[in-house]
Amino acid sequence: MKKGLLIALLSAMVGGLTAYAVVNAMTDNASGVIETSGGAQFRTVNLAQDNWPDFTYAAESAVDAVVHVKVVAVASGQQQAPSSIFDFFFGYPGAAPQPREKIGSGSGVIIREDGYIVTNNHVIEGATKIEVTLNNNQTYPATLIGTDPATDIALIKVEATGLPTVPFGDSDKLRLGEWVIAIGSPYDLRSTITAGIVSAKGRSMPNYSGQFKIESFIQTDAAVNPGNSGGALVNKEGHLVGINTAIYSQTGSYSGYSFAVPVNIVKKIASDLMDYGSVKRAVLGITMGPIDDKIAEELKLSSRNGVYISEVSKSSAADEAGIKSGDILIAIDSIKVNTSPSVQEAVSKYSPGDKAVVTVIREGKEKKFDVTFKGAAQENGIETGDGSVAFYGSSIKAADEKTLAKFGIRNGVEIVELGPGKLMEAGATEGFIIMYVNDHPVSTPQDVIDIVKKSKRTVFIEGITPSGRTGYFGFGV
Repeated sequence: MKKGLLIALLSAMVGGLTAYAVVNAMTDNASGVIETSGGAQFRTVNLAQDNWPDFTYAAESAVDAVVHVKVVAVASGQQQAPSSIFDFFFGYPGAAPQPREKIGSGSGVIIREDGYIVTNNHVIEGATKIEVTLNNNQTYPATLIGTDPATDIALIKVEATGLPTVPFGDSDKLRLGEWVIAIGSPYDLRSTITAGIVSAKGRSMPNYSGQFKIESFIQTDAAVNPGNSGGALVNKEGHLVGINTAIYSQTGSYSGYSFAVPVNIVKKIASDLMDYGSVKRAVLGITMGPIDDKIAEELKLSSRNGVYISEVSKSSAADEAGIKSGDILIAIDSIKVNTSPSVQEAVSKYSPGDKAVVTVIREGKEKKFDVTFKGAAQENGIETGDGSVAFYGSSIKAADEKTLAKFGIRNGVEIVELGPGKLMEAGATEGFIIMYVNDHPVSTPQDVIDIVKKSKRTVFIEGITPSGRTGYFGFGV
C-alpha cells in the first residue's frame, strides 16, 4: 500500500516537473519544438499576451447601441372557476375567458442615429405597446415600422436623434473559428456580453410551422438565452455581423448553440421596411437540392460543390437567363453556394429588377448567365387571362368538367401555371387540383382567395396531384 502511494506521489512530481519544463520553455521560446530527455518531441504554441482575443474595444463601442425591448401584448385570459354547484350547471359571469396583458422582452440594435432599431419579429409579434430602454437607462416608446416573418426580422423606431449606432460589417467575410461577441438582455439582465466563435455558417433549423422561411444562420457558441433575441452579434472590430435570433436547446436555455441572422440579410430587410413598409423579395425561380451519390455518378461530377437544380419554373428569372434543370449552381456573383440555405441567403440580398451573374456547371463545363431577378407576380385575385387569376405568383382557375370527371371529384381549382411565390416554395406542381383550403371545399379561385384572407397564420391545402394521388402542402401568410 505504502509502496503504491510512493509511486503515485513520485509520478505526480515527475509530471509536475515535466509540465513546468514545458511551460517554462514556452515562455522562453514563443514557439518551437521541445525535446525531452526521453526523446519525445512537443510542439509549442505561442501564448503571448498580444495573441489572446481582446474584446474590450468591440464591447465598449457597441454596447450603447444595443437596447432592451419591452412589449405588452393581449393574451386570452384563464377561465375563472365556478364558485358553487349552481354556477357550474347554470353558468356564471366569469365563464368566458377574459383578455389579459402579457409582458415580454428582448433586445434590439440601433442602426441609425435617428431612432431606427432592428429586432426580431418574434420579439414584437402581437405587441400593443413597445418600449425601448437604452444602455443609459433612458426610455422611449417605439412604433412598429414593419416585419418580415420569413427572416424573423422587424424594424421599430423611437423619436430621438443623435443615438449611438453600431456600424454594419460584412457577414459574407466571416470565417469559421472567428471570435464574436453577443450583446443583449438575457433574463432582463441589460447590456450582457458573452463571447464565442463562429461554429458554422449557412445553418437551417427544422421548420414545424409550415411558414416560408429564409434561414442561413450564423452558428456560434456565444452564450445566448431568452431575452437575447434581437440583440447584436459583433466581431472584434466592433462591427455588426448578425442579429441573435434563436438557440437550439431541449431545455429552453442555452446549451452550447446559438444562431444569428447574417447582417447582409438584415441590411436588405431593414432598407425595404424603411422605404416600402414591406420586403421586396427577389426570386430566382428554381427547385434545388443537395448533390447525392446518384446525381454525382449520373453527371460524372468531380466534386460535390454546389446545389443540384431539379426544376426551373417557366418564365422565371432563371428560365429567361438560360439556366436549365440538371445544372449545378455553384455561385451567385462572387458568392459560392453549396447548400439551399446559402442560395436563399445570396438571393435574399437582391431586389426585383437587380442583376447578377449566376455560375453553373453543365456537362462538366462552367457556364455563366446574366440573371435579372423577378419578384412576386400580380396581386392575388387579378385576372391573368383564360379565366385564371393570380394567386401568390401562380395562376389558378376553376377545374372544368372534363378534369373533374377524370379524377372522379365534384369540385376543385386547378393550378394552371406555377410561378415564383408561396405555392412553388411549398412544393406545389402545375396541374394540381385544389379541393380543400383549411378543410373548406373550394370550387372557384375566389373561394380559395376568400379563405386565405381569413387565415391568420398558416394555409393548409389538400387536393389531387396530376398523377391522381392525394396531395398536401401548406404555407404561411
